[in-house]
Amino acid sequence: LGTTLTFASSHWLLAWMGLEINTLAILPLMAQHHHPRAVEATTKYFLAQATAAATILFASMTNAWITGEWNITHMSHPAATIMITTALAMKVGLAPMHFWMPPVLQGLDLTTGLIMATWQKLAPFALLIQVAPTTHPTLLTILALLSTFIGGWGGLNQTQLRKMLAYSSIAHLGWMIIVIQFMPQLTALTLGIYIIMTSAAFLTFKQLTSTKINTLALASSKTPMLTATAALVLLSLG
Repeated sequence: LGTTLTFASSHWLLAWMGLEINTLAILPLMAQHHHPRAVEATTKYFLAQATAAATILFASMTNAWITGEWNITHMSHPAATIMITTALAMKVGLAPMHFWMPPVLQGLDLTTGLIMATWQKLAPFALLIQVAPTTHPTLLTILALLSTFIGGWGGLNQTQLRKMLAYSSIAHLGWMIIVIQFMPQLTALTLGIYIIMTSAAFLTFKQLTSTKINTLALASSKTPMLTATAALVLLSLG
């Protein structure tokens, strides 16, 4: 419902409500396992999303106050546009606002992690595509370059598969953001491919019950086909 509301709205207030419904809907799923790490992940996710949501509301109200315009595609005030772009970058987990994403994904089970890494990115990305034409290209380029660098570098030294997928997500988002200013259709296609490949990775790891690289290596003798699939999916994501 939240994602659909954001997709269908051209008014900032309705889009903001959609984002909030989206965030609140996943919190019970994240906190369903009464484990300290899951509770910590839920708290971090909530704080990051609430901060971004408050910034979006403040920026859209500022834009409406100065220009009298609530329409998403008519963002004419530069300060409000920068604030909204930064807040949406925090919502999806773009660097340098990515700090919450690896520990949150690490604290979740694979099914909830799959939802957070795929479905939860659709609504903010729909808004980013609409806001991109009015955003300063330098800001988008900085966000993109930082994300590709941090995503690629951060994933190198990981033994945890969920953290590796989190950094992979950050890097992919960087490539999407750098293209968004030139060809939004290509960004939408890349996002679709990323969602398919990430879903395949999470579902394969869930089938293998693997959360670490060494358990993935040990599973090769028992289920060689699934392990080969996992390797191919990781190569495709890389």
